Amino acid sequence: MRIPLLLALGGLTACFATAQDSFPSRPLTIVIPYPAGGTSDSQMRMIQDPLSKLLGQPVIIDNKPGASGAIAAQAVARAKPDGYTLLYPNNGVLIAPLLNDKLGYDPIKDFKPITTVTAVPMVLVTNKSVPATDLAEFLKYVKKQPNGIMYASAGTASYGHLASARFAQMAGIKVEHIPYKGEAGTTMAVRGGDVQMLLTTPSSAMLGQVKEGNITMLGVATETPSAVVPDVPTINKVVPGFTSEVWFGLLAPAGTPDDVIMKLNAAVKKVMADEAVRAKLLPTGALPYTSTPTEFATVMSREQTQWRDIITKYKIKAD
Repeated sequence: MRIPLLLALGGLTACFATAQDSFPSRPLTIVIPYPAGGTSDSQMRMIQDPLSKLLGQPVIIDNKPGASGAIAAQAVARAKPDGYTLLYPNNGVLIAPLLNDKLGYDPIKDFKPITTVTAVPMVLVTNKSVPATDLAEFLKYVKKQPNGIMYASAGTASYGHLASARFAQMAGIKVEHIPYKGEAGTTMAVRGGDVQMLLTTPSSAMLGQVKEGNITMLGVATETPSAVVPDVPTINKVVPGFTSEVWFGLLAPAGTPDDVIMKLNAAVKKVMADEAVRAKLLPTGALPYTSTPTEFATVMSREQTQWRDIITKYKIKAD
């Protein structure tokens, strides 16, 4: 009886291996936590077709906005862990649960990282009346102000709010937060002098204001100079260790097989290495930014601790 049993087990193993090797054998769905037309949606639509061709299966985009991304996160966390339902979030997937512990998902425990996909650098701009032509001069100026300066963000508990608070902490400067509703208002606020500083992602409107001399760009928060703003020095030259980028990445439900994760990782890396994809992304301020699953897991763990510390220190609460 043992020989037939062993043969049967061997057959099951072979079938399982064949099933794994055939991934993907049907369409994949990538869930985006934001509305159609937003940054995440636009990026994924740029890589949707080449990724589909490479995988040999349709890639379907499913926008599930709402609840600070929790609706999408919950849907994917509860999906079957087979690689066919994925999440395309940004850093916000880590921040939202720190502000509201009732969102129903754990960004570390409920997901398995596949790869980061793109990154958008943060840049620091100031009102043109600020007497500083570089970051070192700016920090000296701020430290001489008895009440510090005011800075804008796209809203309380937004990524820009948290990143700016962390920058102020690391730079040793005193600042006051002025929240706005959306990025457009922040650029006009720093242009008009309502605030003196803004740390955010570079939009075409902002770059236009810089080119016209209405606002001054003092630094980019990447580890090395960024192709998005190639002539702008890095902030970490003056504030050691400070970097801040908005990343976008792919997550699978926890429990997804490692070989499926690695097939998806390899496919995304190949797509993002295509110069045609890079050329499409660059005008949006994004650059290809891929990683191993382990590297992505490290980024998520490190940032979760980092943002928890900032939220606790400054007693930040969501609106």
